Amino acid sequence: MRSFQTGVKGLRFHIFRDVSRGLVLVFLIALARALAAMPPTFYGDVLPILQKRCQECHRPGEMAPMPFVNYQETRPWAKAIRVAVLTRKMPPWFADPCCGKFANDRSLTAGEIATLAAWADSGAGQGEQRDAPPRPRWPAGWNLPSHDAVIEMPRAFEVPAEGAVEYQYFITPTGFNEDRWVQAAEARPGNRAVVHHIVVYIREPGSTWTHGPTKADILTVYAPGSSPEMWPPGMAKLIKAGSDLVFEIHYTPNGKPASDRTRVAIRFAKSPPEKRVLTLQMANEKFVIPAGASDYRVTAWGTLPNDALLLGFFPHMHLRGKAFEYTRVRDDGQPETLLKVNRYNFYWQLSYRLATPMPLAKGTKLEWIAWFDNSPNNPRNPDPSVDVRYGQQSWQEMMIGFFDVAVDARLDKAGFFVRSP
Repeated sequence: MRSFQTGVKGLRFHIFRDVSRGLVLVFLIALARALAAMPPTFYGDVLPILQKRCQECHRPGEMAPMPFVNYQETRPWAKAIRVAVLTRKMPPWFADPCCGKFANDRSLTAGEIATLAAWADSGAGQGEQRDAPPRPRWPAGWNLPSHDAVIEMPRAFEVPAEGAVEYQYFITPTGFNEDRWVQAAEARPGNRAVVHHIVVYIREPGSTWTHGPTKADILTVYAPGSSPEMWPPGMAKLIKAGSDLVFEIHYTPNGKPASDRTRVAIRFAKSPPEKRVLTLQMANEKFVIPAGASDYRVTAWGTLPNDALLLGFFPHMHLRGKAFEYTRVRDDGQPETLLKVNRYNFYWQLSYRLATPMPLAKGTKLEWIAWFDNSPNNPRNPDPSVDVRYGQQSWQEMMIGFFDVAVDARLDKAGFFVRSP
């Protein structure tokens, strides 16, 4: 027996596999009438969806321009919500369902979309407040549910009103007197309006580098739309005693002088993990995207130096970025797509965490493929009349595929790249 639920609280219909087509038609007519007779309400049907899928951003102090916490705040946006969910513009999620299952999948189910659309179409009724689910306990100032330490840039940086700002690097001692395993981390800009992205590196004792490029491990990354890094049980990042954190920050002036003092929140693992998490990357810095090209392909590939568990992905391009694909070559020699992003969005740079970590054997060939749109049809294109090369600024381009792996806890990043016979 199959069970179908309408999305309206309390309504459920059951159909047997051997039911006739005529009875299916009767069922669908009855369902339509039931939905018309009992439209969704905000507190009974809509608010649970908003809490689960939307309030991470749509609450006071977060990046969305309007909160969706109560009926009074949400009701004026009912029609806009309907359009956004029917076109799948919101919540932002760009992984093609063809390939891979992801633990942080933000996409709405068909039932959730139907409920939100029906709520708007039926007049966006309030319903009874007693039907509301318990209010989530969001942490003040963070999306990370809890943390044990906060490390802040040693001083504020003054961002000019205009002009290009080279990447800035801020060295910040952790003050850790012993090795600490980190289970979760979240980077948070002090002024989101002028911070494009943040990369927080772990600079181990004895290292003296002050700016990139670097082979140091990455603790966490912030970009528009990103969420906290929370690694699976038994897996964690290592910050050795005496380490510094180095904040690499890309500032984007917006016409007004501004000040930023970025920080990162950390939650420690309760016990030493079995696996150490490392953030790796494969990139291509040698491309030239011709002026006017609408579908220019750039690739990067390599082989895994040692066995590892693949945990997730973070593709990075700039304004001409169009699509990104992560693939591996299986044992039978056939390519397998691990993640396919068909609509890359510079303003919503998401990470994609595998629902089940994937074992990768030493020697596995990995290939990342990116497509760029340098044509006049790209509304975000700064200048379709010029050839485009690699560069740090947004009017230039990047092709970087970050990915997280878990390895033996005794293995550091340098050791992972030592290839044994």
